[in-house]
Amino acid sequence: MQHPGHHARINIVQGEYHVSGDKALSISTLLGSCVAACINDPVAEVGGMNHFLLPGDAAAAPLFSRHGVHLMELLINGLLKKGAARHRLEAKLFGGARTMQGLGDIGATNAKFAQDFLRREGIAVTGGSLGGETGRRIQFWPASGRVIQKLVRAVEEKPLADPVLPTAGDLELF
Repeated sequence: MQHPGHHARINIVQGEYHVSGDKALSISTLLGSCVAACINDPVAEVGGMNHFLLPGDAAAAPLFSRHGVHLMELLINGLLKKGAARHRLEAKLFGGARTMQGLGDIGATNAKFAQDFLRREGIAVTGGSLGGETGRRIQFWPASGRVIQKLVRAVEEKPLADPVLPTAGDLELF
């Protein structure tokens, strides 16, 4: 039993996902070139977020893009198990920044992968923020689909992120 006014927050890192219908819960993550898909069913009031990175080696990408595919499928299947209907799913995509010079644009590859995957699955992309050169901290309320994005001077994601300073350019989507 949650106390009134208590808001639970779960943080996910690269390779993780979380699904919930708890109206008080938010899911957050810090993104550089990684991409997070925030998907919810507004009728069933369930949603979830994942956080993935495709490998940087283009030759290896076909073998390993299943890492991204796997996290997308885990997220969608998790939503369906909680009562979401596939035709009602709405996705917002975040991340895919070009954060490291001279290493190719893995961020753009991640963003294109996520967009292509959702198009193939017939899941509408209703918003988000992809690309650029800035890190993002995303906070997502899975039951409502609300998302707040804060742009941050972030370096590449680390499993344990350093504190980051917010910059101008916050964005809120409903």
